[in-house]
Amino acid sequence: MGSMTDCAIPRLPNHRQAGLSGSMTALVTPFKKGRIDEDAFVFLCQRQIERGTAALVPCGTTGEVSTLSRAEQLRLIELAVKVAAGRVPVIAGAGSNCTATAVDLVQEAARLGADAVLSVVPYYNRPSQEGIYQHFKAVQSCSDLPVLVYDVPARSGIRLTTDTIERLADLPNIVGLKDASGDLERAKAIRRLLRNDFLLLCGDDCRVGEYLALGSAGCISVTGNVAPALCATLHAVWEANEFSLFQHLRVLIDTLSEAMCVETNPIPVKWALARLGLAGDELRLPLTPLAQSRHAAVLHALDAIVDAEAAKAGEMAAARSGRQNAAA
Repeated sequence: MGSMTDCAIPRLPNHRQAGLSGSMTALVTPFKKGRIDEDAFVFLCQRQIERGTAALVPCGTTGEVSTLSRAEQLRLIELAVKVAAGRVPVIAGAGSNCTATAVDLVQEAARLGADAVLSVVPYYNRPSQEGIYQHFKAVQSCSDLPVLVYDVPARSGIRLTTDTIERLADLPNIVGLKDASGDLERAKAIRRLLRNDFLLLCGDDCRVGEYLALGSAGCISVTGNVAPALCATLHAVWEANEFSLFQHLRVLIDTLSEAMCVETNPIPVKWALARLGLAGDELRLPLTPLAQSRHAAVLHALDAIVDAEAAKAGEMAAARSGRQNAAA
């Protein structure tokens, strides 16, 4: 494993990691006539915060980051930071298969006020495990931002080994892993081998229960775009040991999560948001609109969850109003 002498940046204190837990939404990027719809993005960020989302995650896979220009990516991070205004952390997507580009994005995210970055395992290049380690060593040494490593073999074409994760965890600014590998045995090994303050985050909404049971700190969620209040409540009731309510919510949310996978992310979630009147469903090529044959499955999932989401959001608004009145 690496040594503290490898880097001059001191290990981050635990409080820098404390906010990176619970239900954190991987935000979609709304488009309008080929351009980012900034008004819609701001609205979506505000809605997430009001409905209990623990952190905003712009410019990830769900945000179609691979189709964004550098200027567009930085603008989305800037907008998310502005809307969050310190109320919740902003975890900026800042990954690339080019190490120099990833370093540049991390430095820009720090300049713009992001609280942490999410950096994907280098895709397409198919580096060795040593190459992956050296990539992230460079990424985490270019600023003092906490770095979450994002392992998504289905998209990157390569997966992290447990040994590499253990080495990465010893680097001073690598604070956790967003695990979208689907490998529960590896997740068990990670939790067993690594210190408790190394964050294990679920990267697959349909596996939230299993990851929480393994000691996961939370989930970076696609489903949270549609049902942020319910997703936030799912994590809250887990923390409160209300397992009967947790199971009820999990069954409800799983129906929606499964529908969000009927085609490549973010095609279904953008279509769902458009049906709810929250944002447009415009995508950038090579992604194309949700196939007609998939509409019924998504609509069924929305019908099952819309009323419950609205009710929970209403409860949150009432509680927020009560706290404000009490403070007045």
